[in-house]
Amino acid sequence: MDSVKQFLQGVELDNRTAALLTGAACGVGALVVLVRKVSSHQEAKDKIRRARTRRTESLQRAEQAVLQYKESHPMTDSAHIVTLSLSELTKQLKEGLLSPEDVFYSYMEKTLDVNKQLNCCTGILLESFDQLKTVGSKKEGLLYGVPVSIKENIAYKNHDSSCGVIINLDQPLEKDSVLVEVLKRQGAIPFVKTNLPQGLLNYDCSNPIYGQTVNPHNLQKTCGGSSGGEGSLIGGGGSVLGLGSDIGGSIRIPASFCGIAGFKPTAGRLSSQGIRPIYRGQKSVLSSSGPMARDVDSLALCMQALLCDHMFSLDPTVPPLPFNTQIYQSSRPLRIGYLENDGYVQPSPSMARGIREVKALLEQAGHTLVPYSPLNISHAVSELMIKGVLADGATTLLQKLVGGPLDPCLRSQVLPYYFPKWLKKALSFLLKSLSPRASAVFNSICGVGSIPNLWKQHAAVEDYISETIAHWRRCDIDVLLCPVIGPAYNFLYCGKNTHVLTYTMLYNLLNFPAGVVPVSTVTAEDEEELKHYKGVYQDLMDKSFKQAVSGGEGLPVAVQCVALPWQDELCLRFMKEVEQLIKQSRK
Repeated sequence: MDSVKQFLQGVELDNRTAALLTGAACGVGALVVLVRKVSSHQEAKDKIRRARTRRTESLQRAEQAVLQYKESHPMTDSAHIVTLSLSELTKQLKEGLLSPEDVFYSYMEKTLDVNKQLNCCTGILLESFDQLKTVGSKKEGLLYGVPVSIKENIAYKNHDSSCGVIINLDQPLEKDSVLVEVLKRQGAIPFVKTNLPQGLLNYDCSNPIYGQTVNPHNLQKTCGGSSGGEGSLIGGGGSVLGLGSDIGGSIRIPASFCGIAGFKPTAGRLSSQGIRPIYRGQKSVLSSSGPMARDVDSLALCMQALLCDHMFSLDPTVPPLPFNTQIYQSSRPLRIGYLENDGYVQPSPSMARGIREVKALLEQAGHTLVPYSPLNISHAVSELMIKGVLADGATTLLQKLVGGPLDPCLRSQVLPYYFPKWLKKALSFLLKSLSPRASAVFNSICGVGSIPNLWKQHAAVEDYISETIAHWRRCDIDVLLCPVIGPAYNFLYCGKNTHVLTYTMLYNLLNFPAGVVPVSTVTAEDEEELKHYKGVYQDLMDKSFKQAVSGGEGLPVAVQCVALPWQDELCLRFMKEVEQLIKQSRK
C-alpha cells in the first residue's frame, strides 16, 4: 500500500493530462449512453417481434381449427349464422336450433377473414377452444354460446394488456378481469382481442406493435378509437358483441365511424377491475367499460348479463343495481333536450343533419323536444377536461411511451407535451389573440402544478357537474340528443383534432351515461356543404377538422343519446326509440 501511495503522490497531473482524462471520461460516458440506447432499441424490436409472432401463431392455429371443423361439418350455414342479431342468436342457441360449436366456428372464420382486410385483431384467445368444449354441457347464462370480442386492454389470463405501448409487453396477466369472468359465467365465449391506439388517449387506432386498423366501410379511413378494433371487427361482421372502454369517446367514436351501436355506462356501474388504463390515479375525467354491437337490444342484453349477482360478488365496490328491464321497455313520451352545435366546434354537415332528422322523427312520434346548450364549454375543455386528464403535465403518459417508436397517429398530438413548461406558457401567451383555443390548450397541457391546485381542480369538476344537473332540471328534460363526431376521418387527423372531443369527453367529465346509434350515411349534399365549412373560430383547428372529414360520402352518420348518472336503462331506452324510428322511416 505504501508504494502505491508514493506512486500516486509522485504523479502530477498537468493540464494536458487532465484534459485527456476528461475527454476519455466523456467519450466513455457517451459510449455508455449510445450502447444503452442501441440496447433499448433492440429490446423494443425484440418485444414487438415476439408480440407479432404470438399474434401470427394464434391466427394460424385458429385458421387450421376452422378448416378442420368445416371439413367435418360441411352442412353448417356460417353465412346465415353471422347475419343473425344477438337476440335471434341467443334464442336459437337456447332452443337447440343452433349449436355453440357452429356459432363459434362461424364467427371465428368471419373474424379471420375480416382481420385480413382491416387488421383489427391483436390475437385469438386460443383458450376459447377449450371453453367451447365445456360450455355446451350446460345451457346456462343469458349469453350462452355467444362468441364475444374484447378490447386489448381488458385483462384475460396469460395474455398481455399492452395498451399499445412497448413497455407493457411481455407482462401476461395472472387472472381474468371481472367482466371477462362474468361473461364466462353467463355462457359467453371471449374469443379474440382487438386493436387500440398507442397509449389509449387518442381516437385513432394504430400502434407500433400491431399497426393501423382501418374502417370496414372505406379502407382509406380510420375506424376511430380507442376501441377501434372492436368498432372495425363488429362493423365488418366479425363479431356480434364486443367490450370496449371509453374515457373521451373511445366506445362512441368508433361506433359512429363504423356504423354500429355503442354504449358508455355511468362510471362505476360496471366493474373496472382488470381494465387497464394507460395510467391510474386520474380522477377528473372518468373511464367506463361498455358494450358495442350492431343494435341497441344487443347492448341492453349485454348490460343485463353483466349486472348480475356474480359481478356484485366479485367486485363489492360496484353498487348492486340489476338491469331495470321495466325502464328499458317503457314507452312513455319523453321530454328531450337537443343540441346541434356546442358553440366550441361547428359540427360537420352530416353530424348536424343527423340531429335535425332524428329531432323531426321524435317530434312526429309524440315526444317533446326543447333546445339545450352545455354550460361554459370552453372553460370545461381547458380547465376541467385537459387539465384533468393531463394534470401532471403529461409526465406519466410520456413515461409510458419510453422505449419504443412514437406511432404516426399520435405524433402531432403528443409533440407539444414534450415542450418545456416555459415554452408552453410562452406559446399560450403568443397565441392568445391569434387562436384563443390553441392558447388555452397550451396553457392546460402544463398541468395543474401542485397538489393544492389539483384539489381545486377536482372541486371545480364537482361544481361543474352540480351546475349542469341544475341546468338540466331547469330545462326539465329526461334525456339529451346531441351530435357525435363523424364521419370517419382520413388517416393521421385524430391527433390533430383533439378539440372536437368536446362532443364526447364532456359526458365522461360529467359521468353521464351516453350511447351512439347509426342513423344515416353521408350524402353528396353533405360533401357539397362541407366545402363552405368555416367553423366557430375559423382557425387552423377548424380547417383541420374540415380536411379530416372530407371525402366521406357513403360513410355512416350517427347521433348521441345522453341521460343523467345511473339512468343507464333510460339512456338505452332512448337509443332504442331512435333506432326504431329510423328503421320505420326507411320502410
